[in-house]
Amino acid sequence: MPTLRDIQRRIKAVKNTRQITKAMKMVAAAKLRKAQTRMFEMRPYADKLNAVISSLVRGVETEAHPLLTQRPRKTVEVLVITSDRGLCGAFNTNILKAAENLVANLKKEGFESITISTIGRKARDYYKRRNVELRNSWSGFSGKLNYAHAQEVATDIIENYINETIDEVHLIFNKFRNVVKQDVTVVRLLPITPEEVGEEEAAPADFIYEPSEQALLERLLPKNVEIQIYRALLESQASEEAARMTAMENATKSANEMIDNLTLQYNKARQAAITKELMDIVGGVEALKG
Repeated sequence: MPTLRDIQRRIKAVKNTRQITKAMKMVAAAKLRKAQTRMFEMRPYADKLNAVISSLVRGVETEAHPLLTQRPRKTVEVLVITSDRGLCGAFNTNILKAAENLVANLKKEGFESITISTIGRKARDYYKRRNVELRNSWSGFSGKLNYAHAQEVATDIIENYINETIDEVHLIFNKFRNVVKQDVTVVRLLPITPEEVGEEEAAPADFIYEPSEQALLERLLPKNVEIQIYRALLESQASEEAARMTAMENATKSANEMIDNLTLQYNKARQAAITKELMDIVGGVEALKG
């Protein structure tokens, strides 16, 4: 049975932990506000650019640009986005489980080769522990994410697609819905294809290209890949901070409950000790009377 001093030490340790979790929650909340602002500003631009590209490529031949070319799907790339740090609940676990399921489904479809690239230390370490060879990996984006990071990833992806090292690219990340919910999302990044539209919108628009169709495709298609990766990184960053804030709030509540239970246990033990001392005193007095 723990002594009063043991219980006191444990209460003090839990209180110290509660201070840490409360501070981490406040820091995550501040970072979440900034991440949300950047993410909400990017969403309309990314959606509109994707819609413009979709409308544009419906009216051109797939041979007009290498990023439109749909080759036999021999090598498929899975790009997994996680965080660099932990203490964010099931944020990384959900992504990694979904990535494993995606890879398993692709293997069932009979692809000759599946390559994996990662963004974030958690994904890199996860596959490293399982001796899975990564085609490429990036880390250190958390807390200092900027557009140059998306360009770096996009350049690598585009070069390997054009060189036919990979024939298809799937991007998997956490999409921010609200503070308590983030959706694991899988999108096909390459090849670029028109989005599904209704019958009334199915006919390709008659564009007048200036300066030329080829010049526009050369500029816009790689830019769209960069923007979609950047948007996914922003969504992931906001989701990470929201998940961390929720996890720290839950940890703080658990610490409060533990402190209450330990305090009750301490009071019971203290009361039992006092009662025992009184019984000893009464027993001694009775012995002296006898």
